[in-house]
Amino acid sequence: MAGWRHPDAVADASVNFAYYTKLAQKAEAGKLDFLFIPDGLYINEKSIPFFLNRFEPVTILSALAAVTSNIGLVATLSTSYSEPFTVARQFASLDHISGGRAGWNVVTSPLEGSAANYSKEGHPNHDQRYLIATEFLQVAKGLWDSWEEDAFVRDKASGVFFDPQKMHRLNHKGEFFSVQGPLNIGRTKQGHPVVFQAGSSDDGRNLAAKEADAVYTNHDSLEAAKEFYQDLKRRTAAYGRSPDDLLIFLGFSPIIGSTEEEAERKYQQSANLVSIEDALNFLGRFFDHHDFSQYPLDEPFPELGDVGGDAFRFRTEGIKRQAKEENLTLRQVALQVTTRKGEFFGTPEQVADQIEHWFDSRAADGFILGEAYPGAVHEFVDLVVPILQERGRFRTEYEAGTLRGNFGLPVPVNRYTKAREIETITS
Repeated sequence: MAGWRHPDAVADASVNFAYYTKLAQKAEAGKLDFLFIPDGLYINEKSIPFFLNRFEPVTILSALAAVTSNIGLVATLSTSYSEPFTVARQFASLDHISGGRAGWNVVTSPLEGSAANYSKEGHPNHDQRYLIATEFLQVAKGLWDSWEEDAFVRDKASGVFFDPQKMHRLNHKGEFFSVQGPLNIGRTKQGHPVVFQAGSSDDGRNLAAKEADAVYTNHDSLEAAKEFYQDLKRRTAAYGRSPDDLLIFLGFSPIIGSTEEEAERKYQQSANLVSIEDALNFLGRFFDHHDFSQYPLDEPFPELGDVGGDAFRFRTEGIKRQAKEENLTLRQVALQVTTRKGEFFGTPEQVADQIEHWFDSRAADGFILGEAYPGAVHEFVDLVVPILQERGRFRTEYEAGTLRGNFGLPVPVNRYTKAREIETITS
């Protein structure tokens, strides 16, 4: 909420292309897997400052594709307020532009205010949003299979531009979408862009287990992370997939210092920028921008009932549960949620140890690095990555030219090519 006020912060970072470029190229120099751009479709006066004025994710990543060579480019885009044909086209385009480095973080848009920006009378409820998302994603995948690998012949001598037998219309008619196809851009190097999903509710976990390649998650404890990891791998297997085909990435924002004391000073410098008003506004976002200023700060966290609805159901239930179990006041909850220190804290060696411990404990397949303070990504690349490389725990060069390749994930076989091969075998 107050990161822009830090003395070292670039106050307009969210719309500063030079800043994005420098950060992307630093991450690529550190051999990190991908850049991840979050997004939202509704703001008000209490929103996080960088939410108020920021680039649309696919747009900024298309630009960054031109100034990077290896790092993946993952954009957030909503299934509740988009059309499958347009989205499939956008991500196929980004995948072509980047040479096979695109990823899509599938979100359902939790905030009810989003409906007012899209000519909608109401916001779909939690269950309906996930039904929409499931069908949306299946349509997008179908559209990405519109063209087989070698469909575009481009034979100037014969005048044959494409093989009509290898162009396919989807002809989808479902509960929420009717899409004929084919998509007006060819199959990409990855087959399908990598699909991410970030929901932690039961519906979110099922969608991820059934359709996603990777999951973005956050947990406050090692045990909670392990439970989520094991549960999602079980669900993936139950859908007939290999558990290794779904990668789970844990969000973390390490605080790094030459000593623990220096790390603590960095944490306090950032935490002290957050006013209680900022903290209440940040907390309110998870409860559909509920106004927490109406409650006494130093009395027990208020009984909210169904306030906030199902917008961030998994997160809000966790906040309420912890507040009750630990008898926390509203002030304590708000500051804890807004200025959380986290588990990854200390010297570069200690942070590397913590990463290894969580990974070896099967709490995550990898980690998504956030900046707890300005310069944290640069410090991580310069100080922690070399330690992990020396220990043989992190790459020294990219393994492949695509995001799927660097993840070790298979390229999805085109459904029509597969059907033809099966028909050939059976006949």
